[in-house]
Amino acid sequence: QVQLVESGGGLVQPGGSLRLSCQASGIIFVIYTMGWYRQAPGEQRELVATITSGGTANYADHVNGRFTISRVNAESTVYLQMNSLKPEDTAVYYCNAEIRDRLGRRGVWGQGTQATVSS
Repeated sequence: QVQLVESGGGLVQPGGSLRLSCQASGIIFVIYTMGWYRQAPGEQRELVATITSGGTANYADHVNGRFTISRVNAESTVYLQMNSLKPEDTAVYYCNAEIRDRLGRRGVWGQGTQATVSS
């Protein structure tokens, strides 16, 4: 069974940093694009950043210049380095991966990790 497991969330003061990790496990033939999304209370889930298997990154305007996405293909892991955090970055952060496994090509989600920015 394919799983994405996130870690690294927590409580941080404004201006601080957090580093999120997400590792895929299970029988996966190919991992295509991986990414991070977030959902604040009462809001819809929104894109934060994505990265292709070749390393091309894409960022939402509201995090560009503050967040950095990276991945280690050999470890099936994607990271999100979040710097200069603001209270409005508070949300549950979800990892997403487009994969190919025995069920075909599909998207999978992690369970989410909470990041809270507050003084």
